[in-house]
Amino acid sequence: MGSNVVAHEAPGEHVPTPGSTEQQPDRRIGLAVVGAGYWGPNLVRNAQQTAALRLHWLCDLDEQRSRKVLGEYSTVASTTSYEQVLADERVRAVAIATPAGAHHRLARAALEAGKHVLVEKPITTTVEEAADLVALADERGLVLMCDHTFCYTPVVRRIRELVHGGEIGDIQFFDSVRINLGLVQPDVDVLWDLAPHDLSILDFVLPPGVEPVGVSAQAADPIGAGRACVAYLTLRLSNGALAHCHVNWLSPTKVRTTLIGGSRRTLVWDDLNPQARLAVHDRGVDLTPPDELTDAIRHRALISYRVGDVVAPALVEQEALRNVMGEFAAAITEGRAPLTDGRAGLRVLRLLHAASRSLELGGATVPLDGPDDAGLITRQLPAQQKATAR
Repeated sequence: MGSNVVAHEAPGEHVPTPGSTEQQPDRRIGLAVVGAGYWGPNLVRNAQQTAALRLHWLCDLDEQRSRKVLGEYSTVASTTSYEQVLADERVRAVAIATPAGAHHRLARAALEAGKHVLVEKPITTTVEEAADLVALADERGLVLMCDHTFCYTPVVRRIRELVHGGEIGDIQFFDSVRINLGLVQPDVDVLWDLAPHDLSILDFVLPPGVEPVGVSAQAADPIGAGRACVAYLTLRLSNGALAHCHVNWLSPTKVRTTLIGGSRRTLVWDDLNPQARLAVHDRGVDLTPPDELTDAIRHRALISYRVGDVVAPALVEQEALRNVMGEFAAAITEGRAPLTDGRAGLRVLRLLHAASRSLELGGATVPLDGPDDAGLITRQLPAQQKATAR
């Protein structure tokens, strides 16, 4: 014996029947990748594997190269027309992986079209262009993110947590070595080729309120390549500490190490050691005034050496670029600044230009205490620290 069941609907509301094949709206963020050269294919692959993103376009002046990247059966469209990409209302965000000279023009056009922007480093070639993009993104309420990929590796994220959490104490030094044999670049020196990695990491892990205030650089071209192949970069930090970066195209061995010394602990990161990339050393030097000394000689503090345990934190191996795409999508969805926003890209760019200027001046220190591009690059303090600083 059957019965009739009537589904009552509210005015203007549709109740789908059980087993309905009605298609739900796609809430993923529509994305276009611009540039199918060296880095673009990596962006394409990771965008397609990020649940919050839907890749609609791959744009490149060489459409045959785009199609080769996408493969024969891809549903992603290829085009040589950037205007066509920006005119597509499905596209809410653009990821730019082109030569740096085109970054400003392409990113500005996307922001003017109301699109969020992820741009490969360096964010632009000049400080003025970078400041222009930051200001425009702020004005339009759009996300502008710089692809500082190393900052999204599990090890650097863990370093940032240790530094910002105060577990290593006050920063006393930062020392990085990034050397290998080649590749000598045809258009930039070793500073602009390799140092952006270490400078972006330094910018990412420094605690709020600590920032570079001066830059000096030394470089050499011993093989006559017409550009610096070996360079040493020193940054004086606002708390009195020093940061040092050594970059080199001519080393027969590859070295990727970073040491961050704190008043309580020291971090040692060896990126070529997958078994123990990060080690936390409870070792250091303490300056302790002894109680038994008289006031007259109390300034003669005794130096004591602390030797403790070494701990290697467990790190889950993840592809950094996947985390970049996830952070980009999350920043758009949550309406917040990404971890490596346009200001971070601007700060790193400013350090690179100061280093180049130092080379022109024979290694003289270039101060960074002047106007900071209308306040665009100042490192932001958390609300509670701002209140304390007043």
